[in-house]
Amino acid sequence: MGAKKMQPCPNLRIAEMEENKPTAAGIKLRGPGIWETVKETFLGVRRPFDCLQVEVTSRCPGRCTYCPHTILREEWLSRDMDKDTFERLWPLMRQTVRVHLQGWGEPLLNPFFFDLAKLARKAGALVSTTTCGLLMTPQTARQIVASGMDIVAFSLAGTDSASSASRQGMDFEKVCESIRMLQAIRRKLTGVHLEIHIAYLLLASNIDAVRRLPELMNRLGVHAAVISTLDYIPEPQLAAEAFLPADAAKLARSAAVLRETAELARKLDLGFHYELPDKAAPGNTCRENIQRSLFVSADGAVSPCVYANVPASRPDPNRRVFGNIRHRDPLKIWESEAFRSFRDGLARGAPAPPCRPCPKRMMR
Repeated sequence: MGAKKMQPCPNLRIAEMEENKPTAAGIKLRGPGIWETVKETFLGVRRPFDCLQVEVTSRCPGRCTYCPHTILREEWLSRDMDKDTFERLWPLMRQTVRVHLQGWGEPLLNPFFFDLAKLARKAGALVSTTTCGLLMTPQTARQIVASGMDIVAFSLAGTDSASSASRQGMDFEKVCESIRMLQAIRRKLTGVHLEIHIAYLLLASNIDAVRRLPELMNRLGVHAAVISTLDYIPEPQLAAEAFLPADAAKLARSAAVLRETAELARKLDLGFHYELPDKAAPGNTCRENIQRSLFVSADGAVSPCVYANVPASRPDPNRRVFGNIRHRDPLKIWESEAFRSFRDGLARGAPAPPCRPCPKRMMR
């Protein structure tokens, strides 16, 4: 008798059928093959896009004094990205190194957040998010660890309750407790793939508070901090809190404080990253890396960065939308003449009007 022919495992056949089953948008969600994985992991072949930032929701429980969500609350468009819209990003996610799930809202408010994270991981991308920390529970922390995300950042703008006064509605101690909770569950589940970061907003009126950040990070078990400045100014009164290239004295003082703080963080073996604008910078690049990154809002609109698409109903001359993934392939939007011209203008040192005053263009 001849050898008995082996039949495929029924469960494997079902899994293959599910993977190749078209979505509502007609997209087959086939993950990276073995050869693609080898090329990326061992041969160093780089995916075309560094980061895809996806606004999974524009809703937020906070009332931060510097945020357009608070200042434009009467005109704010609160919405969640649905699964069908997110699935339409599949061709783009398959070519992206990292998918960052956060925009102008608290991402954990999206009821499908972990489904979206799972799909991005299936595309072979690294997945990260930034949270205010108010919605963290033991169950949510376990889901974060199990999701395969490699970075969860917690937003802060101070290092104690007093210096965090600008983050109204965001209990500082509650955020710290959320970080401790996630760290404890991460360790319990041996989630060595996951790093906990702090996304720290440096305000000009609150410079000295950042000096205490390394000690706070060490106490909470945070791996790294990324310091940003107020680059989007939703009302003129907030300009004093920003760091503009012409603010020589302000920049010099903050640079000195940040250098000292970075040295302390280094001694504690903590990551500490910051950049400040420099009026001598050539101005033909952007810290948002718009040549290799892009932003998609909760309604599917594609923009160069989060600052170019604030979800408010009032007319905004700085809004730049180059298409919507609900109606057009995201890769075709990226390759469109209008979007390409926008990116090329910055590279030539002739940026579009919304980019001209942006301090992110003046960082080395």
